[in-house]
Amino acid sequence: MEFLMDPSIWIGLLTLVVLEIVLGIDNLVFIAILADKLPPHQRDRARLIGLSLALLMRLGLLAAMSWLVTLTEPLFSIAQLSFSGRDLILLAGGLFLVFKATMELHERLEGGLCQDGPKSAYASFWMVVAQIIVLDAVFSLDAVITAVGMVEQLGIMMAAVVIAMGVMIIASKPLTRFVNAHPTIVILCLSFLLMIGFSLVAEGFGFHIPKEYLYAAIGFSILIETFNQVSWRNLAKNESRLPLRERTADAILGLMGGRRMASAAEKSADIEEGVPPAAFGEEERFMISGVLTLADRSIRTIMTPRGDISWVDCDSNEDEIRAQLLDTPHSIFPVCRGSLDHIVGVVRAKELFTALDSGQDLAACAAQYPPILVPDRIDVIKILGVLRKAKGSLVLVVDEYGTVQGLVTPLDILEAIAGEFPDADETPDIVREGDEWRVKGTADLHQLEQSLGDVSLVSPDDEYVTLAGLLLAQHERMPTVGESFQFGDFRFDVLEISSRRVELVRISRALSEPEQE
Repeated sequence: MEFLMDPSIWIGLLTLVVLEIVLGIDNLVFIAILADKLPPHQRDRARLIGLSLALLMRLGLLAAMSWLVTLTEPLFSIAQLSFSGRDLILLAGGLFLVFKATMELHERLEGGLCQDGPKSAYASFWMVVAQIIVLDAVFSLDAVITAVGMVEQLGIMMAAVVIAMGVMIIASKPLTRFVNAHPTIVILCLSFLLMIGFSLVAEGFGFHIPKEYLYAAIGFSILIETFNQVSWRNLAKNESRLPLRERTADAILGLMGGRRMASAAEKSADIEEGVPPAAFGEEERFMISGVLTLADRSIRTIMTPRGDISWVDCDSNEDEIRAQLLDTPHSIFPVCRGSLDHIVGVVRAKELFTALDSGQDLAACAAQYPPILVPDRIDVIKILGVLRKAKGSLVLVVDEYGTVQGLVTPLDILEAIAGEFPDADETPDIVREGDEWRVKGTADLHQLEQSLGDVSLVSPDDEYVTLAGLLLAQHERMPTVGESFQFGDFRFDVLEISSRRVELVRISRALSEPEQE
């Protein structure tokens, strides 16, 4: 027991354990990649069998050191190169490593790997174990030669091998899980194995490559990959702060080619650079974008505002009511008494004509069709169910005091998705004239943003929903005719103002300084 009190013994043991672990990492990585080809319930068993075989093989080789020494004696020579048993083992192992690493890289780069599932094609258990045994033979030889060169006591060598293998068995499962969960790590590990295979082949031919060079290259690559993994993790954290619906919408819009329509020059440049064209046309992108953003919109952005509602006063003259019904293209009207806030019912135009022709009281007729009221805080998605129950009728939007703020029809939902469908007495809110847009002050910001494409006008924290509201909120005053504003790459010129309202705005792309010159 006196040798246990020798500090050099413990220093040699510790050093040898560290070296054995370092030399066994490449073996462990390749076992992790091979075990991933097996069904999940067999992977742990294959990993333990592989590492156990490596331990037994190293202990056996240590016990047969006298035979191991003879492996360095030349067996035959070709030209000026002589080959020993060790050289042949290194050549065979190196070629096997190069072959397996190349095949694995080919499978993963070509996408030939099967995913877990009932129809997955897994490798044979004993086929994987046989490959692990071959790799163990190569790496065990390297580890045992290192142990023989480091210390002289056989017991110290065996103790170091057992401790190192115990550490590797404990670390094998988390390392396997980490490697297989990160595709770039797998590619990097296979590249390491390819490099190690080449070094073994070179050493088999008598060209010694210092291990420090290999470890330096591997360490630098691992450092770069660590930065890569940290950047991806931070990116994932930032994305996780966004709602899942918003992330999904952004991903789909990205697949559609983005929200901005590229110019002809940009399209031709993309074609020359090999960039594939967008899979969706302009109208398709507009509609899908409308669907994806519908749930994020306020009811105020899709409803017909109070000032634009056509309603019938049941106390008015019969001739006036008849003229109003004939002059208005709508097919359904709120019937009120005196003002819009005193709603009696919501009646179709043909039923109002029938009541007028028969001399029936309009209030009594309208009372048969009570209005459907919803609060102005309701989600747009929820109002779809309300409209479905309304069976073609309209829905009135009221605030907390019961004041009518607007109305919603199925057509309003369709316009929010596919764009405007103006009535016979209306003109579109957004009209494109070449490279410019003529936009009414009442134009919805969501539709304007989709029409312009490369500009951000909508914010969930803002209470305004129209272009006029945007101009008023941004500058906190009523703009004047001819005044210009800048939003992103677009210039907004006020053309008409009446009754303290912004009526018409011209929008054009702002010229850069070189273009202005």
